[in-house]
Amino acid sequence: MRQLSATLLAAQKQATSTPYVRVEAIKKVGGVVRLDWARLYEGTEDDYYHAATMPGDGSLVRARITPPADSRKLYRQRTADPGPGSDFSQWVNTGEYNAVVVAAASLGAEVSIFWIKTNREIRRIKSTDYGVSWGGPELIDYAPSSAIYGLAAAYKPGGDLAIFFADQSTLYVKKHSGGQWQAKAAWDKATGNLSGVAAIYDGDWDLIVSGKDSAGNFKLWGLVYGDGGSVPAGNWSALKELASAPMNGAFEYRQPFLDKPDVLRCFFVEKFTGTQAYSRPFWTHTIPGTTFIEGLWRESVPFNLSAEYGLAPAHHGDTAWLCGPDGVWTATLAAPGLDLTADVVSARQEIGEDSGRLTVELRNDNGQYASPGQGDLGALDIGCQIEFSPGYVTAEGNEYSPGHAYRLEACEHTSSGGRATLVLHARDGWHGLGAWRARQQLRWNKAAPDTCVRDIIAHILARAGLKLEVITQSATATGFYPDFTVSPGNDGAAAIGKLLSFVPDVIFIEGEKAYMVNPQSTDNAIYSYGDDHPVMEGRYVRGAQAANRAQVEGADAGGGIIMAESFTWGEIDRVYDRLRQIADRNITTVAGAQERGQAILRQMEISAAAGEILAPVNCGQQLYDVIALTDPRAGLDAVKKRALGMLLVYQPGRGEYSLRLRLGAV
Repeated sequence: MRQLSATLLAAQKQATSTPYVRVEAIKKVGGVVRLDWARLYEGTEDDYYHAATMPGDGSLVRARITPPADSRKLYRQRTADPGPGSDFSQWVNTGEYNAVVVAAASLGAEVSIFWIKTNREIRRIKSTDYGVSWGGPELIDYAPSSAIYGLAAAYKPGGDLAIFFADQSTLYVKKHSGGQWQAKAAWDKATGNLSGVAAIYDGDWDLIVSGKDSAGNFKLWGLVYGDGGSVPAGNWSALKELASAPMNGAFEYRQPFLDKPDVLRCFFVEKFTGTQAYSRPFWTHTIPGTTFIEGLWRESVPFNLSAEYGLAPAHHGDTAWLCGPDGVWTATLAAPGLDLTADVVSARQEIGEDSGRLTVELRNDNGQYASPGQGDLGALDIGCQIEFSPGYVTAEGNEYSPGHAYRLEACEHTSSGGRATLVLHARDGWHGLGAWRARQQLRWNKAAPDTCVRDIIAHILARAGLKLEVITQSATATGFYPDFTVSPGNDGAAAIGKLLSFVPDVIFIEGEKAYMVNPQSTDNAIYSYGDDHPVMEGRYVRGAQAANRAQVEGADAGGGIIMAESFTWGEIDRVYDRLRQIADRNITTVAGAQERGQAILRQMEISAAAGEILAPVNCGQQLYDVIALTDPRAGLDAVKKRALGMLLVYQPGRGEYSLRLRLGAV
């Protein structure tokens, strides 16, 4: 149950209290600002290697290389105050040529542009006045070969910096510390040839690397070069896969770029070489509240552009920028909100174990909502986040409990008899999870048991933009490592449902978070209905379990059959045995088979005791909370029940503000 203030808690227990419901539209998706890119410049420059950075004064510094036919010349550009009226067409020829790749980075007033030449020279030019003036070229090292397809640079606070470059199948780092360049060092990974690298500093150097693995499959990985944050200084983390394509396919990944204006945002190129070939930028971001090393990224989204060398993101203040050699885009990082509370005519919130929806009706008598998504209603657009917060008017004012957020799926205008409304239809994260489809095969624990059920769930949830939070968890959730596959086209809700069938745990979704709970029969009640909090209606059902005997079959390391049975003897005595049989070769021990059987019977026990109550709205009620229910006419005295579903109805015109709570056994 969500935490409530003492005054709000007291108000919801009164038989007569004044309801207050706050509804707001925000330009976010899954808790992350939706960047609506506007193109400010469309030039004729060749699509080739390029870079961008924004020093401390908010200027935009760009660099690009011309193709080999034009001698691989290096150009730079500085736009002092970038905006809609800026001229992004003026470039300065540095006089350098035969450049293979280029990178740019900045910290405060210092800006560096790096490049590697065909003769293997690694060079830099540096500015100490935000890119206004530049020093001469500096030779800092030599690459082992001229087969360089990726170069990235990032400063850390204090002035140290590191460059990373991909030479054939080896990634190198070269650091500048204490005013001196250190010797370059190679990573400790075994891969095929690499095609790109991106870097930022965020406690460590966080990297995105593209290329092939040792078997020739195309990959996009996340990697950390440690500086004492998540990884010890000088060490490399394991590679974490963001995207994968088989060696005999027609897809590959190239030219990643990385920035952190709010969450980590990555742009990369997906290249298809088959019929109707294309090179298209895609973007993705990390899930709010997670770290780079966790490797939890939202499913990548295509960008409406054809470009083989990608797009470089940068930001300053509350403005984000996106750059290619021939294009500049901008978007606001602010998340404008629109308070809809005063115009709410009615609301209906439905929360189930695997679904949630919100319907809000707004008065539109004066046509104030005639054009959602436009002008002052820009935040109220399809796909925006609708935040719904139930509450009451208390001695402290209008109080409410935040936490529920939905995605707007449809807007419905109604007009009849002089009355007009706008009806908002929104769905929760379960809908987004069901809408997500795997782009390629995802598989865990094929070669070795390294990812438990909980962490597989977290990964799939992240693809749909959800963060997993653990309230309680079973030992099985963290100790079971199934060989689990999500095939192309499989949806996220089905995959999560299959994973949850392995464990006694359950999940409920609120906003951009999914919460894991391990329901136990010994759980204590955290709220009471029927005494202080009145119950207006009640219906209580005690039924037979759908299954009261579970037979689970697995296989040991030698292929021998493992069998374990679990029983609910009282149920068997009443209705005879109702068998549920499970065969899963992931189960390799008798203990594991017993745990699976007990989990199945536990779920049957919870669902066998049905019922519901109707009560004044409890603003903090959450799914799977245990409540104490008192209803003397039904023989209930502080009997524990578990919340399995909720229906909140707000109809101020009819004086209705109620919560219908669906119940199960504890």
